[in-house]
Order: sequence, then structure tokens, then C-alpha cells
Amino acid sequence: MKTNLLAIIVFFAFFYSTTNAQDFRLGKVSVAELEEKEHPKDPSAVAAILFKKGEVKFEYSENYGFQVVTEVKTRIKIYKKEGYEWATQEVGYYLDKDLNENVLFKEAVTYNLVDGKIEKTKLKSDGEFVEKVNKYWEEKKITMPNVKEGSVIEFDYTIRTSLTGYIRDWYFQTSIPVNYSEFTTSIPEYYKYKSNQKGNVLLKTTVLKNSNNIVMNNKERSGGQGFSAVQTTFSQDKIDYIETQTTYLAKDLPAMKEEAYVNNIDNYISSISHELAMTNFPNTPIKYYSTNWESVVKTIYNYDDFGPELNKTGYFEPDIKALLAGKTIQNERISAIFDYVKTTVKWNNYKGYSCNDGVKKAYKDKTGNTAEINLMLTAMLRYAGLDANPVLVSTRDNGITFFPSRNAFNYVIAAVETPEGLILLDATEKYSAPNILPLRDLNWIGRLIRKDGTSTEVDLMPKTQSKEAINMSVILKSDGSAEGKLRKQLTNHEALGFRKEYLATNNDSYLEKLETNYNNIEISDYVRENDLDLSKPIIEIFAFKDTKDIEVINDKIYLSPMLYLVSKENPFKQEIREYPVDFGYPTQEKYNININIPEGFIVESIPQSLNIATGENVGAFKYMIANSGNSIQIVITKDINTSIVQADFYPVLKDFYQQMIDKENEKIVLKKI
Repeated sequence: MKTNLLAIIVFFAFFYSTTNAQDFRLGKVSVAELEEKEHPKDPSAVAAILFKKGEVKFEYSENYGFQVVTEVKTRIKIYKKEGYEWATQEVGYYLDKDLNENVLFKEAVTYNLVDGKIEKTKLKSDGEFVEKVNKYWEEKKITMPNVKEGSVIEFDYTIRTSLTGYIRDWYFQTSIPVNYSEFTTSIPEYYKYKSNQKGNVLLKTTVLKNSNNIVMNNKERSGGQGFSAVQTTFSQDKIDYIETQTTYLAKDLPAMKEEAYVNNIDNYISSISHELAMTNFPNTPIKYYSTNWESVVKTIYNYDDFGPELNKTGYFEPDIKALLAGKTIQNERISAIFDYVKTTVKWNNYKGYSCNDGVKKAYKDKTGNTAEINLMLTAMLRYAGLDANPVLVSTRDNGITFFPSRNAFNYVIAAVETPEGLILLDATEKYSAPNILPLRDLNWIGRLIRKDGTSTEVDLMPKTQSKEAINMSVILKSDGSAEGKLRKQLTNHEALGFRKEYLATNNDSYLEKLETNYNNIEISDYVRENDLDLSKPIIEIFAFKDTKDIEVINDKIYLSPMLYLVSKENPFKQEIREYPVDFGYPTQEKYNININIPEGFIVESIPQSLNIATGENVGAFKYMIANSGNSIQIVITKDINTSIVQADFYPVLKDFYQQMIDKENEKIVLKKI
């Protein structure tokens, strides 16, 4: 009897677990999935990926040879209106006739629960469209129909390409929770790929060896002599081979949430990438591809649209010869050529390390992509007798180059090697200066390639501080208002960022925004200096009236010494930080403030001075305050001495910022005599 009871319990336990387990097949959406109101492990989630399965396989055709076929099946739950954006999906594909690359969406359905029953709405043709990204890429996009809070959407798409050297990266995590993610590759023995994993998620990996084959159809004609008929004989040859099937699996992945000072969160998302290392076809010599940085850069340098473009000089020689006449000092020659390229050839916003139409046409048309502009710059610098070479870069939006790969880079700049060190130049940004690169370039490490094909690692992160210096004089009024003047000076990357963001802005619009950012002060007599003189700092001078940052309570005046400049909250809110803190470049903020006390008031209390540092020379904060007669003098200096702070230093950095903010918000108290 006990045995029978145990059997019944086991049976029902198995039945329950089987019927309640999620079905990872499209078309098998459950009522429970539709009824779910919030994600069980992340109630704040606007949506969640219930499952995502990807499969990469190689298919052989006599017309194209091996093609890589990637099929992706996805089910997504929409919890809130903010999650509706997940109802629009896009997949990019490369525009190259030789690659015959295409994307096909199928089985795209929205599910809703209506009166307790599952209602299906299929994607129609008007919900699918193609959008051109640039000359090289298009996107196939779908917008799912009838999406509501509580909907579940499913879709399946296939990418087919003849580009066997590249398997698309698989991301296990994204900005919403992922309940289940599975990625499988089935690779013939003729191809060897190097796989690279990013992120902290432990993937369950299984590897199997499977048999497969290629069937070759043959056609042979005979006869046709004299009065005999032509006969056609058909036959087939079958070639057997082994393929390696690798499956990567992860479950219950948390959302990757943006944090302050994160370079590119995709750098830290758990993912798997593949780089072709070798091909070994029957009766063909083994061919090796990029397996280390040296082979990567050598391959890139030898591309027709890279290295050979550096050897073309005839199109610019007369102009550069005239430009350099009388200029013998190295830095003078560098600046002259750099400024000439920046003002002569406009960037068309296309990134890449390969030329599109070539440097000669870009020079003629006065517009070009990143490679055309900066390879042209490099060639001109070499023509001027300088030791100039290109530097391959992965921009911030492209991610950090963790592993050797031809796809790791998407950009190129120029560098001049001098006894004092490298001078880095990017002529796509008209407001940049030597060694003051646009923020998009400041992404850890680049690779400098010399003429002989050798390369060296280049640290792209600045070491010199970019400074913001503010001098402010304040006259306090007994009614709780203040009038004063401010002078601000910006150098290096701070000046570059300002010029890039605001020089094209209407002055009235800029001042309106400035007043809003400064807690709605009133600004007058605004003057700005050195807008286009990149060798000098940006300087702003204006008068102001502040009625928001001072309190009068019971014949006492309360104010923060920094008034509208004070920081209100700590940018670092998380208890634990999993990613490095990326400031972009070292900075210094310095404030010299003089406050005149209104007649009839004296100082009751002022904050104590403070001098703190983080250790390891990461940051320092000095707060000095003194009262002399009817005035108060404050000098505040904030130093961040490094571009990148590793995640394990986060608690120290967070506490450092909190101490700064607490001190800045302490009040001066004045009392009426």
C-alpha cells in the first residue's frame, strides 16, 4: 500500500512539474504567462524575455557553397506600457551582393487574454518594413500588432549569409530580465572558430560530435555521334563530415541596468562571440586567420581600402607643400596639417577603418568617412616628414576590444610618434586638438600599425586633467536674494565638449537652458570668449540674480556657499557596482567664491573646512572657508585623477562623493544684529 501511494505521489509530482514547466516552442503560450502581472524576480521590469533560442548551422548549396544560417526564436512578456518598445524588433544585414545576406521574419504573433481565452493576432505585411541604416547596412523591422499591458509576443527570424568568417554575437542578457537563453552552433570540421565569452554569468556548456554530409549532384552527357541520341546521366556523390555542436545555456538572468559613468553597458553583458581562426578543406592547404593582434592588424593593413590608401599622395602634394612653406617646427607642422584637414574635409558621420570611395575622392568632394579623413591625415603627416601611423580604435558605442578580432575595431585615427610620446589626432571632429580626442574615441585601448606591419598597444585614455574653474562674487541681500558675477573657464576635453554641444546653439536658447540648469537664476550681461580659438580655454562671464537658493527664517539667513552650483545628490546610488566607473578623462573643478554679508547681519556659524582623499590617487577634495569682516571666502577643489576606476573601488568612491555632497550642502548661518 505504501509503495502504491509513493508511486502516485511521484506520478503527480512529475505530471505537475511537466505541465507547469515553460514550453520553449513557439505557439505554446500558456494562460499562466498571460495572467502574470509582474516579473516574479524583478517587479520593476517593464518586460521580460521568457525565452530566446538561437541556432547557427552551416548549409551547403552548389551555387553558394557553405552558408551560415542563424535562426532565432523569442517569446517576450510585456508588463507595462514602457515595455511597448519591445514590440518593435529590428535585425540588421550587410548590403553586399556577393554575400547574398538576407533576413526573414516568420511566425510573429501577439497573444492576449480576452475573457479567459487566448486571442492570437498575427503580424501582417504592413507591420514589416525595411529601413536603410547607411550605405553598408539595412534593417528588417517588425512592429507587433495589438500589443497591450499583459501581452506576450513571439517571433522567429532567420539570417542567411555566405559570410562564413563571422558568426553573430549572442547576448544572454539585456536591459530586461531574461528567464531562459540558449545558443547552439553546429560547425563543420572544415572550420575552426575561436570563441570568446564576456560577462560574469556562468554558462552551462555541452559539446557533441555529429555526423553530417554534403550531397553533390553530377550531370554527364554522352552519345550524339552519327544518328545516336544524346544521353544524360545523373549521379550523386555524398561527402561525409563531422560537425561540432556546442550549446550554451543560461537561466534567470537579471536586467542589465544603466548606472552613472558607465562607458557602454554592452561591454559587461554576458555574451559569446566567435572569430574564424582556420579553414581546412579537403585537398586544400590549411588557411589561418586572425588569432592574435599581430595577425589581425596585418590583415587589416593589407586590405585594399586601408594600407594602399596611405601610399597615395599626388592628390594633395601641391597644397600641403604650400601650406608648410616656412614652417620648420614639428608641432607647427602637425597643427597646420591637422587644422587643414579638419576645415577642408567634412566627416559624413560614417565610421569604419575602411575607405568607402577612397582618399582621393574624399579630398576632391570635401567629404568622407572616418577612414578617408584620418588615413588622408596620416599620409599628409608622413609627407611632411613626420613619423605618423594609423591607430585602430573601437568607439565607445562599439564596445571594448577584449579579444583579437578584425571586427573588434570600427574606427581609425592618426598618431605621430615623437621622443616625448604619441600625439593622437582625429580630424573628424572640428573642435578637437592634438591629444584632445572626441569622447567617442576614449575607449581604453587602440592598436597603432606601422608600415612594416608591426603594431603596438595605445592607451587612449587621457592623463592630463580637463579643468573647470569658476570665480564667483556674491552680494547677499537681507530679503533672501543675491546678485553677483561669475567667470567660468573650461580647458581640454571640457572645452571640446562645450564647443561641440553649444556653439551651434542659438544664444537665447543656450541662456534659457543655463538659467534652468542653475536653479532658475536670472542671467544678464553674458559674454563668451575663445569660441573658435582651440588653443585657448572657453571663457564665460555673466551677471546673475538668485532668489531660489537662500532662506530667511526668523531673522536668520541660511545658504550653501555654492548657491546654485551645489550638487544635490550622489550619482552613485547602487550598493554594489559590477562595472568600472568610467569618467572619460581626469578632471578638476575649482571654485573661488566671495560672499558679501548684508548690512545688519553677522556670521553665526559657517561649515568646517575639510580635506579628504580616496587613496590610490583616485580623487581628492579640499574645502576651505573663512570669514573676515563682512565677507566670506570659499575655495573648493575637486580632483578626479584617473579616467577609469575599477568596480572593487566603488564603495570608497561612493563614500567619497557622499562626503563631498554633504559638505557642499552644509549651510552658512547669518543672524541679524
